Amino acid sequence: MILMHLCCGPCSLYPIKVLRARRISFKGFFYNPNLHPYREFRERIKALETVQKIKELEIIWDKGYGLRDFLEKTFEFKDKPEKRCEICYTWRLKATVKKALEIKAEAFTTTLLYSIYQKHELIKEIAEDLSNHYKIPFFYEDFRKGFKEGLEEAKKLGLYLQGYCGCIFSEEERYYKKLK
Repeated sequence: MILMHLCCGPCSLYPIKVLRARRISFKGFFYNPNLHPYREFRERIKALETVQKIKELEIIWDKGYGLRDFLEKTFEFKDKPEKRCEICYTWRLKATVKKALEIKAEAFTTTLLYSIYQKHELIKEIAEDLSNHYKIPFFYEDFRKGFKEGLEEAKKLGLYLQGYCGCIFSEEERYYKKLK
């Protein structure tokens, strides 16, 4: 069984399809202390709960709102997105690895590998490092090839579609670009 870190409902759809098509057993794990504002955090949980029901998906939830912890870990890098993202990816993937070990999963993966907007190679590198360090296999799949398909399914299901990665800094960058 693989433990799959879930960032949100829309990004989960294609990876779920891929794993099920290959008859790979998996559980989801929601852990995203980077999400802000609280309304965004709740919307993403609600969308993933919809996916959970429709897809009959087993999910281990961590619904703690982690804004303060996120800011504590990343604020000194507020103007360095690459470093900030590295910290955020590592934090979430490390929690996934620890949960995978706790529940005796055989491997771990993440839906972060689905988004064409995430730093794919960085995510892969961090996951491989954690895999080596914690001695648990990392199931790698470039889920980006199904990005359009997953997006279309999310729209058909009426899922909330976010406009930024979820952190307070990316939200600021999103609106700042619009103002320019």
